[in-house]
Amino acid sequence: MRLRLFGRYSGIRNSGINPKGFHVSQLKFYAFLLPLAVFMLLPMIFIFSHAFKPPDELFAYPPRFFVTNPTFKNFSDLFSKMSNSGVPVSRYLFNSILVTLVTIAASIIVSSTAAYALSKKRFKLKKTLFAINTVALMFVPIAVTIPRFLIIDKLDLMNTFAVHILPGLAMPVGLFLIKQFIDGIPDEVIEAAQIDGATDLGIYWSIILPMIRPALATIAILTFQATWNNADTSALYVNSESLKTFAFYLSTLTSSTAGANAVAGQGIAAAASLIMFLPNLIIFVLLQSQVMSTMSHSGLK
Repeated sequence: MRLRLFGRYSGIRNSGINPKGFHVSQLKFYAFLLPLAVFMLLPMIFIFSHAFKPPDELFAYPPRFFVTNPTFKNFSDLFSKMSNSGVPVSRYLFNSILVTLVTIAASIIVSSTAAYALSKKRFKLKKTLFAINTVALMFVPIAVTIPRFLIIDKLDLMNTFAVHILPGLAMPVGLFLIKQFIDGIPDEVIEAAQIDGATDLGIYWSIILPMIRPALATIAILTFQATWNNADTSALYVNSESLKTFAFYLSTLTSSTAGANAVAGQGIAAAASLIMFLPNLIIFVLLQSQVMSTMSHSGLK
């Protein structure tokens, strides 16, 4: 009976109903997914199109989605405005790159070590601490602005380089995703390593980190987006121009120009938005497979 059922199952599987490549039966899925994909691409297409619009198209009514006469004038105005800055633009760019890289590395270390402890170690209040982290997912950044300002002021971090990095290490979504990923690692693997004499640091470095690389890539993307696009830290906690970031510089540049010349300000703002968006797009395209693996794994958990 089992052989007969297995033969029937094999015949169905090999008959083309569940093909490995393209099959006509998949057209119904493409008919639904392709329009959805195009719809989700529209914001990115608009960012590119808007950055190359001449002034008459920027203020056209009704507004135009696609550019008809593309121009590089918005970028030339932006770069000329940068050249007139008192502080070199390279300084703001260097600050942003350094802050982003350090924050990504530190965030990965903090989130992964905390997730390993919450997932595989036994100690009191473990469930309570994870519940607090889960509750923290509900709070948007604007809701914790005042408590964060008071904490930074009490720690005497105002107008220091560390103020860009330390607040970014508290990333509840990062801890949540990595813990869900580590939960899928069998406890027997950890126990076998402990029997062989491996320390907690050795288990974390040699076993945990290689097995959670998709989750780490996802956290790197989320941290990059939050840090690279963050202009509030420079506005709220930093007074020295030499410590401010590229995102803050572009925001002040576009706002000051918009006040003096609304037409030029809109063009510069569109070009600046594209420049800030491109690194986010590039890093996501490079690591998108890792992100999909993390989200599917966390969903199964």
